[in-house]
Amino acid sequence: MSFISIPILDLALARDPRTKPQFLADLRHALMEVGFLYLKNVGIPDELWQQVISEGKAFFDIPQEEKLKIEMKNAPSFLGYSQLSAEITAGKIDHREQIDLSTDHPVPGPDAPLYDNLLAPNQWPASDVLPDFRRVYTDYMRRMGAISIAFTSLIAEAIELPPDAFTRYFEPDQQHKLKIVKYPDVSELGLGDGVEGQGVGPHKDSMLTSYLLQASDHRGLQVQNMRGEWIDCPPLDGTLVVAIGQGMEALTQGVCASTTHRVLSPAAGAGARFSIPFFQGVRASTTFEELESVGVGQVPEGIRRQREKVLEANGGRLDDVEFTFRKGGVAATLGEATLRNRVKSHPDVGERWYPEILRDIREEQAREAAQKQGDTAAASAKGDAVDVSKQSQAVEAH
Repeated sequence: MSFISIPILDLALARDPRTKPQFLADLRHALMEVGFLYLKNVGIPDELWQQVISEGKAFFDIPQEEKLKIEMKNAPSFLGYSQLSAEITAGKIDHREQIDLSTDHPVPGPDAPLYDNLLAPNQWPASDVLPDFRRVYTDYMRRMGAISIAFTSLIAEAIELPPDAFTRYFEPDQQHKLKIVKYPDVSELGLGDGVEGQGVGPHKDSMLTSYLLQASDHRGLQVQNMRGEWIDCPPLDGTLVVAIGQGMEALTQGVCASTTHRVLSPAAGAGARFSIPFFQGVRASTTFEELESVGVGQVPEGIRRQREKVLEANGGRLDDVEFTFRKGGVAATLGEATLRNRVKSHPDVGERWYPEILRDIREEQAREAAQKQGDTAAASAKGDAVDVSKQSQAVEAH
C-alpha cells in the first residue's frame, strides 16, 4: 500500500549503538517507500533555530530598495534576492519571494568552467539593516553542511553500503545552498476565493538530500505517493523535512526514491507561509558517466529486491514529474546541468548573464511543445488519451 503519511525519525537514536540498528531499519523504510521523512533532534541548538526563523522572516520586512541592492540578477551566481513571482517551475510562475544563499566561496578564476560561476560570495543584506543576519545564516549553513554529510553516511548504512560510499562526491569545501522563502496567501496575490495558487509547482529535488525548516504554522507542502495522490506534510515543531533527490535515486540504482512534491499558496486570509530549505551540494565536476559507471558501488541484491517488492505491491509508480538525472542530455556534468536548471528557473538572470544557454533552452522548450502538440493530435485522431502534464525540471524549492 502506498504511503498516506510522512514518517518521523529521531536522529538521536542513530547516535546510540543500542538503538542505531532500529533507526537504520526505519530509515530504509522511509527511503524505499516514501522518499520523504521528518527528522528530529538533528543537533541544531534551539537558540540558533529560533534566530534562523526570526532573521529569515525579518528579511522580508526590510525596505524594498535594500532588497533590490542584492537582487539575484546583479550577479551570475544565482545568489541573492528574487522578487515575488520571479521563478518558474513546471512551466508556470511560482508565487513566492525569496533570497538564495550558499556557503561562501571566492569568485572563480578566468580559466574555471562556466558552471563555477555558481561558486561565489553571497549577496548579503546590509549589516546596518539586519546586523545579525549574516552571522546567523553562516553558522546555520556550516552546521547543516556537516549534518547533511553525516546523514548521507547513515543513508549508505541503511542500504548496506559502506558509510563512506558517497564521500567521493563531496569537495573538502563543498558548496551547500539555502533559500529563505515567503509564500503570500492567495488574497495577497490578488487571486479569487477558491483559487489554488502555485507556491512551487510539482518537482523533484536535483541532488542528494535537502532539509526543510518549515518556519510558520501553515500547511502547503504536499508529497505525491505512488498512486499519484497528494499527501500533506504539515509543520511539526523541532523537525526538519528531509527530501531525497534525483541524484540519490540514481546513485543507489533506484533503491532510494526521489519523490515529487509541491507547495500550495496559503488560503485567503491565512497570511504568508515561511520556509527555509537547505540543499546539500555535490561536486560540480562529477560527470553523469561517472555517476552511472562508478556510482557508489553495487547496492546489495537483497536491498534492491526489497525496493522491487515495494513497487510491485503498489502496481508501479504514478508520478507527475519525469526522472531526468541521467546521461545523454545536453549537460555532461552536474555543474552544467545545475547551471541550465538555474537559467530555466530564472530567465531574467539568464538573459543578463547566460543568453546563449537561455536561447538553447527556449529552442528546446519549443521543440518539446511542438512534439506534445503532435502527440496530442495523433492521440485524438486515434481516440487515445495522452498525458501531457509531465515536466522534466529538477529544482530546489520547498
